[in-house]
This record gives sequence, C-alpha cells and structure tokens, in this order.
Amino acid sequence: MANGALQPVELPCTIHEFLVRQGLLPRSVVVEHNGEAVAPSEFIDRPLNTGDRLEIVQVVAGG
Repeated sequence: MANGALQPVELPCTIHEFLVRQGLLPRSVVVEHNGEAVAPSEFIDRPLNTGDRLEIVQVVAGG
C-alpha cells in the first residue's frame, strides 16, 4: 500500500527499488514505512514485506 492505494510489487524489493520502479528519484522524496520515517540513506537496505504501508511525499523546490 502506497499513499493509500494498493500497489503491486514483486518481492523481494527494497524501498529504493520500489521508488525507482515508480519513476521517483529516491533523493527527492520523504518516505514513511509502516508509520516510521525512513532516512534516504536507509532506502537501499530497507526491505518491503507483504502488507507494508508507505507514505511517499515528493519534495518540490520553488521560489
């Protein structure tokens, strides 16, 4: 589940792999995994499991 919508994912998969498959740049998003904020440095090592919930917010710069 990502941002409240079911997202099929082939396991094993890390947060980093999931983001890339969704067309998102891992360094341009903030991720919460099962209610816990995840540092971008952890994306590559944090595995996803069946039933996990992600909240993904894309960081936008502007002026």
